[in-house]
Amino acid sequence: MNESAAAPTGNEPFAVRDCALITLATGVRAQNLREFREALLSVPAGSIFHHFWGRLLLPQFDEPEYNNDFASWAYRGLHDKPLAERLSMIIPTDFPDQESLRQELIEVVEQRLDESELVPWSMADQQFHFLQAQIVVFDTGMRCSDPADLLHHLPSLSTGSIYYHCIDARTRTEGRCDDFSAWLTGFGEEHAELSAQLNRIDPYFSSLKELRQIVTRSFQQHFEARK
Repeated sequence: MNESAAAPTGNEPFAVRDCALITLATGVRAQNLREFREALLSVPAGSIFHHFWGRLLLPQFDEPEYNNDFASWAYRGLHDKPLAERLSMIIPTDFPDQESLRQELIEVVEQRLDESELVPWSMADQQFHFLQAQIVVFDTGMRCSDPADLLHHLPSLSTGSIYYHCIDARTRTEGRCDDFSAWLTGFGEEHAELSAQLNRIDPYFSSLKELRQIVTRSFQQHFEARK
């Protein structure tokens, strides 16, 4: 196993990998909205990424009402539903990098602070703890030289593989896309339409199982149309 691996390029065989996340504490926490704003200014970019995406792979013990950890805390910890709704409307795939996403978060929080007569506080046991995750990557040993071969394996890929190739890939690929579409560009025009279709998929509102189905269906439709 290793902690990182390069995205597949060119016509090299597609190496299917799996992954797990190890959650790490940053030591930064916030009890009120002003402390939260100050923390957002300095926490590692990886923490921002984790609180938007990590819940896809890490086990959840309840059904989240909002789609990122910041919005969930605003609702459950601060009991500030307007702020929670605004934070939940931030779509991470709309931003070119984590710093742009960080700035959007800060602006939303600052706007809420300007509107509030009192700074929202949470109970001591409901502070927001900023976390980040170390990704550990496993080589499954599976190699696919042809996209048609990859199609046969897609339905059985683990959620860890889907996370690695569709979510984590956005931090590694030049075009901030999934590994599948990046690999397909190496075949030129032959699979350009499939590559473009995969690249248009926004993974943020899907579970990993749903995302696996969407990717599989895209491959299936592409090869059925070629018959």
